Amino acid sequence: MSSGFNRRNFLKTIGVAGLGSVLASKAKADSPATSKVEGNEPNAAGQKQQSETPQVPTRKFGKTDTQVSALCLGAIDITEQQVVLHACNKWGVTHWDTAPVYTGGNSETCIGKYFAANPDMRKKVFLATKASGAHDAAGLEEKLQASMKKMNTDYIDVFYGVHGLNDASQLTDELKTWAENAKKKGVIKYFGFTTHGNMAKSCFEASKLGWVDAILTTYNFRLTKDPLMQKAIDACYKAGIAITAMKTQKSVSVQTDEDKKLIEHFSAKGFTEGQAKIKAVFEDERIASVSVGMNSVAIVNQNVAAVLDKTTLAQDDKDALAEYASATCSGYCAGCAHICDAAVAGVSNINDVMRSLMYHNSYGNTQLAKQTFAEIPADVRSRLSTADYRLAEQRCPQHMPIARLVNEAVEKLA
Repeated sequence: MSSGFNRRNFLKTIGVAGLGSVLASKAKADSPATSKVEGNEPNAAGQKQQSETPQVPTRKFGKTDTQVSALCLGAIDITEQQVVLHACNKWGVTHWDTAPVYTGGNSETCIGKYFAANPDMRKKVFLATKASGAHDAAGLEEKLQASMKKMNTDYIDVFYGVHGLNDASQLTDELKTWAENAKKKGVIKYFGFTTHGNMAKSCFEASKLGWVDAILTTYNFRLTKDPLMQKAIDACYKAGIAITAMKTQKSVSVQTDEDKKLIEHFSAKGFTEGQAKIKAVFEDERIASVSVGMNSVAIVNQNVAAVLDKTTLAQDDKDALAEYASATCSGYCAGCAHICDAAVAGVSNINDVMRSLMYHNSYGNTQLAKQTFAEIPADVRSRLSTADYRLAEQRCPQHMPIARLVNEAVEKLA
């Protein structure tokens, strides 16, 4: 399919001049792009706002009438970078995801400063945050009030009341009642949870409950081939639960022949392997939005280009990603926490250890890595270096060297 871009040169042009020089001519040649805004419903069906700048597409947020930008700002590394928020607004990336714990609380503070300086933007932004560390209704209420205060808002669009769910039994009747009351008060619009471990089972079980509106889950080019995850995503889609995909990318540095091969394959097509990974998820219409951490305008531009470009992945592109996933699976934790937890006596949270190490090694975010590692219960952390991981390694579908990676995490993050 033709995209309207020069496929060979658009990435190079973006790197030098930003998207403006590439898209300005397209915006003039095409009819002006639109983003949908109505009242306090970010991107809701209704009024259309004309824009000279192409806007990222929007998608329906589950069974609701709300439209959200299909590219979501995963506000992890933002501190004082107001320019990143302005850049997202410019391209219509108005779905913003944050949490109280991100950058030691600075992420929410940064968003609050933005709304204080640009109060009209609150109506346009679909804002998501999380009840990090809360376990009951009182904890949810405390986290919600604190987040609203920091972000200069009196409501949150989607509140993930369980941050890091591993078992659907955590979705208690107490949380359901709290969510219903919070919606009636108008302090939240939608309620959901995030999950990094046991994703397929957690999502599938949530699809049966009837009161979960949204899920932020790990979902990437590797998991598009997982039959259990596909079954879970389909169940949520049919149930009207909005799925936002996170952990869609893992940076590739040229360290192995597999890395080099993947980079060269997509470079020849005119885009990066990171953009290809976004496309692999973005092309799944069951996914409401793709959340990507973006801590610079250059990264915003690059990811916007990936979703604005209309070229779909060809079969050889999909084959390249599948081949890379197979060749590098031993370095990727698929989040099947139940396998490790059952195989290692006295030690749980192994998937959280792997996630912490991923933040450090793949994302280069040492602060988040150490913070995530520190959230593992102290008694578990004290046993990590002495536990026997042989059975877990035998059962690991990814054939990961779990003992070596756990020890690496302890050495780097403890």
